[in-house]
Amino acid sequence: MSVKSLVYKVPGVSFDINRLVDTYQEIIQKKKFDQGDGSVSNIDSIALNRIPGNEDSTKGKFSWGLYWTKPDQSGQEKSRAHHIDEKKFTEFLPEFENTYFKYVYETLSRRYALGRTRILKKAPRSTLSWHRDPELRLHVPIITNPGCRFVIEDRSFHLPADGHAWIVNAKKYHNFFNGGEEDRIHLVATLPYSKLFDDKKNTYDQFWHTWGH
Repeated sequence: MSVKSLVYKVPGVSFDINRLVDTYQEIIQKKKFDQGDGSVSNIDSIALNRIPGNEDSTKGKFSWGLYWTKPDQSGQEKSRAHHIDEKKFTEFLPEFENTYFKYVYETLSRRYALGRTRILKKAPRSTLSWHRDPELRLHVPIITNPGCRFVIEDRSFHLPADGHAWIVNAKKYHNFFNGGEEDRIHLVATLPYSKLFDDKKNTYDQFWHTWGH
């Protein structure tokens, strides 16, 4: 499968990695990660936006949403969790209004219609399930290490924490593992309207960079 159908480096967008790290460090001094509704492990998130007026949409079941997985030796696909209407998440949280993340959010929003936008933590030596999501994901790596890898179908990728934004084809079967010894931190937004990888006429060869897989 072509790597260009799996991961896309967003052109013309670059954030200050030092400010991303500093803002993250400031936020975690006051805000704890939400761990979903407790039915799955390794779901750690801090919401940056919500459904307008709905404070519950930043936690619990809203920390993770509908996905499909193949959980056992039968290879049969099964759905997990519940559908979330990503298009409703249009209000940036007031408590983060005066942070650098607001600038990041507004910059990305000028290019894409964003759904849930969260800070996601992946603990050391942990992995997600083998699964696929209903929509694409946009990632801005903040803290990472060489042992952090996406595996999408049969390809493996490392996204560097260098201020760039990446779109990952999460509609394909994938997982993520952190093989390092420190937390991996990404800013992640769902892209409920994006048809990026469905458009065969989309050309972005000039923006594509390949690493050793």
